[in-house]
Amino acid sequence: MNNIKNMTIGQLRQKYPFIINYFEENRLNVEGFEDKTFVEYLDHFTEEEKEEWAIDTHKLLEDLSSYIIQMIGFLGLEDDNRIESLTILPGTDKDGKKEGFHELTIHKSEIVSIVGPTGSGKSRLLADIEWTAQKDTPTGRTILINGEIPDKKWRFSSNNKLVAQLSQNMNFVMDLTVEEFIRLHAESRMVENIERVVEEIIEAANNLAGEKFELNTPITSLSGGQSRALMIADTAILSSSPIVLIDEIENAGIDRKKALNLLVSSDKIVLMATHDPILALMADKRIVIKNGGIERVIGTSQEEKEVLIQLEKMDSIIQNMRNDLRKGLTITKEKFLIDNQ
Repeated sequence: MNNIKNMTIGQLRQKYPFIINYFEENRLNVEGFEDKTFVEYLDHFTEEEKEEWAIDTHKLLEDLSSYIIQMIGFLGLEDDNRIESLTILPGTDKDGKKEGFHELTIHKSEIVSIVGPTGSGKSRLLADIEWTAQKDTPTGRTILINGEIPDKKWRFSSNNKLVAQLSQNMNFVMDLTVEEFIRLHAESRMVENIERVVEEIIEAANNLAGEKFELNTPITSLSGGQSRALMIADTAILSSSPIVLIDEIENAGIDRKKALNLLVSSDKIVLMATHDPILALMADKRIVIKNGGIERVIGTSQEEKEVLIQLEKMDSIIQNMRNDLRKGLTITKEKFLIDNQ
């Protein structure tokens, strides 16, 4: 990593926030040297200081390079930045019939919905993607990353997670507050400004949840909707996984549109199995599953987008009524007609 020799300490800290730990572990006070390279910083020590404090500039530089490489591998940062697309190559359905598409490539910030009857194979497709299948699953599908066969670390490494899974059934068992949970994840990601990240995640989660919660709320006392709101915000802001698989969150008690927008704005590839027409039409395209295989892939048409606008208006009316019921209000025909205008 010869390029680190040409980067200032400020640039290094911005690109690799975790290196602050390296400086602290080696008792190197770099404050005031942010506009200097690490080599220039080491050169500012006199020969007497180097001898007195056993400063080996050559070894420190080599160790810094090794430290950055190891942490990038541990956190999966380098690969996260390089993933631009996910490609699905066809396999077969339950009867051995070839799937009805040639190739499907999904790019960053794209949303693809997966539709089909219960038991048709939607979850199997999500599992194939998570496993980066190479014709070695029941469907015989092949998954490519950036158009190539993916590195085996996506399958076997516990540190490099290609996929983050979100489902309806998410329950916490840890005895932590919301703040402690977020901090724990932020610390594991070597985040530099943990306070800001905690605030950002709780704000985003409360923007999704039907009922707001506090940082001191025990995570075991969160409702199903609050739990999913927290995990979606955490995934969007903190997770290094470039692909998010969502398994039927239509009844999750969260603002679905805001949730998808949050994930897409984080440059994630989003695939969601759903029975909800609103979620299905929010996607750029949808995969139709039948008898365990992909029957076809449909791009969302302009006419469907116009239908989506009407569906969202109808959904807004229902959401307003749901909120009124939560507040103990009565539902009147007059208010329904006003909301429906």
